[in-house]
Amino acid sequence: MKKVGILLICLLMPFATAFAQATKPLSVDVLWQLKRIGSPIISPQGEYIVAPVTQYDVPEDKGSTQLWLFAKDGSSQRAITAEGMRVSEPLFSPDGKTLAFVSKRDKDEDGQIYLLPMGAPGEAQRLTNVPGGVYGIKWVGEHLYFISRIYPDKNWDEMAKQLKADKDTKVSAHQWNALPYSSFDHWIEEERQAHIFRIAAKGGDIEAVTQPLEIELPRSSQGADSYDIDPSETWVAFNANGWEAELKTRQVDPKIDIFLAKIGSDKAVNLTKDNQAPDSSPSFSPDGKTLAFTRQLIPGFYADKSRLMLLDLKKRSERELAKEWDRSVSSFSWTPDSKGFYAAIDDAATRRIYHIDAKNGKIKPITKATNFGQPVMAKNGALIATNDSFLYPPRLVAINPKNGETSRLDSFNDDVLADVDMGTYESVTYKGYQGDDIQMWVHYPPGFDRSKKYPLMMLIHGGPHNGISDGFHFRWNAQTFASWGYVTAWANFHGSSGFGQEFADSINPDWKNKSLDDVLKAADWFKQKEWIDGDRMVAGGGSYGGYLSSIILGQENPFKALLIHAAVYNMYSQMSSDFAVHSTRFGYYWEKPEIYQSISPHYFAGNFNTPTLIIHGQLDYRVPVGQGFELFRTLQSRGVESRMIYFPDENHWILKPNNSIYWYNQVKDWMTHYAEPGGR
Repeated sequence: MKKVGILLICLLMPFATAFAQATKPLSVDVLWQLKRIGSPIISPQGEYIVAPVTQYDVPEDKGSTQLWLFAKDGSSQRAITAEGMRVSEPLFSPDGKTLAFVSKRDKDEDGQIYLLPMGAPGEAQRLTNVPGGVYGIKWVGEHLYFISRIYPDKNWDEMAKQLKADKDTKVSAHQWNALPYSSFDHWIEEERQAHIFRIAAKGGDIEAVTQPLEIELPRSSQGADSYDIDPSETWVAFNANGWEAELKTRQVDPKIDIFLAKIGSDKAVNLTKDNQAPDSSPSFSPDGKTLAFTRQLIPGFYADKSRLMLLDLKKRSERELAKEWDRSVSSFSWTPDSKGFYAAIDDAATRRIYHIDAKNGKIKPITKATNFGQPVMAKNGALIATNDSFLYPPRLVAINPKNGETSRLDSFNDDVLADVDMGTYESVTYKGYQGDDIQMWVHYPPGFDRSKKYPLMMLIHGGPHNGISDGFHFRWNAQTFASWGYVTAWANFHGSSGFGQEFADSINPDWKNKSLDDVLKAADWFKQKEWIDGDRMVAGGGSYGGYLSSIILGQENPFKALLIHAAVYNMYSQMSSDFAVHSTRFGYYWEKPEIYQSISPHYFAGNFNTPTLIIHGQLDYRVPVGQGFELFRTLQSRGVESRMIYFPDENHWILKPNNSIYWYNQVKDWMTHYAEPGGR
């Protein structure tokens, strides 16, 4: 009998193991096993589909990116660039026979353009050897265009010598005589400028496009969406500072305008000088007759509605498409026939694909549920994009433009996620500030049982205008938090994007009261649920979410512990950042001190008493690290239980694999100490 029992146990062990594997949670370790698909491209005739795919080696603490080729019917996928390298910005030649991309290989000091023939054997060949590297590439006609940051008074040989001298110098000082001096995680060199250049696809000399105009691209950031070239290679349209004195004196707050110039000339015209807010992302129509771009109207409000504008290049007349539509068009792609656009739109907590008619502005939603990336279209009508949700990372899909139905083209991550229990989620609506409807995502842990009571982990998103939509998040993954045994929630409080202009702008300049009330009312909503334990509630967020968590810290609140990551804590010392929050639109703190006194978290320090975990990175120039240390010293001085975690090699986000794993584990340790996880 004993032998039979032992045999039965042995026979059952594989099933027990399989069952255990089937209920593996979406842990942080699983997150770093996942391959990450970037934005796809499709060749003009639709023969080839390519996308960058990044994977990480956790023991080595680094990632690498390869370009993969996908069959149109999803039947195959294969890597077409070597392992262990980084590649970016893939694009096809106009005839679709060659693939260009940026990579750093062999003895390259910086990223260069490489060309790879399609449909025939061959290795990628380097096209450029530009001191300082290239980025923001485009292929138009016979040339490849790119951006490079240069010393404008030096030729390429002198540039190379200067860069070597900069690298070898023993002096570590930086010097600035004007703004900007930084952007997110890097210093902006005072003397270097970003300009557009071109080189023939067959090779040859590099030709300066914007340098003869003596107008540089915006200093803080620039990329492929900062300029465009018309199909005949006659015109360049590009973003630059549009103040009247922009050529000689940089203003504190640049005015982003669109300039138009003939390639080879030394003069450019400002097409948008009458608008005081940003005009961005110039894009010529495939037929070369129209220039599309986006326009905002409120200076200093980055979440102002982004409007899609069309400029008739012959008549020089402009018009706005879908003027009454209360959504932002932040990115768009022309259809090959120049008759319309496809755009991925932040729309009520979901990023959907829309078609916009270029003639009458009529809008048509193509997709419904879950998030989609910016789509690309071939001349044969094939529409390709990435698709993701809270329950799966980005996938590559073909989309039927008539009904939005999708067919998957890749099989990445299926093996990793096969035995992962992702839990469930839903969208709910509750009454927030002054009874307004507030949308909120609620995530339930694997095995959720409504007959039990669970702790709540309230997540507070950043921005403040970056609404949370139905997509996969690697840095703040709600399903990973839920897998610890919490019901997890993201509320799209007042100020969130995707719900219209009035809702987004409703918290300016008062960052504090409406969104605070929304979060506290969300907690009240959960308290009424029989499956929530009101005595086990925690909360936290990063950036603006860290700011709002710091505000909560100074108010009566129901949370047993807080997580405050990269928080704007002191609105005065935030002046040391690369982005002054309210100054452009509402005035500086010496002009309007009452605004800052009413909303800065440090003014409420006398009420701080909630245990708090603070996390900050040294390379965070958007919210400088001093903000975190100020908050930590304040809490310690008040005797409030607190912990400071400092990353000397991270920026506004925690991006390195082992640092991320440490971050998640430390957050778990902190939260579970104050609110025991799991249903009771």
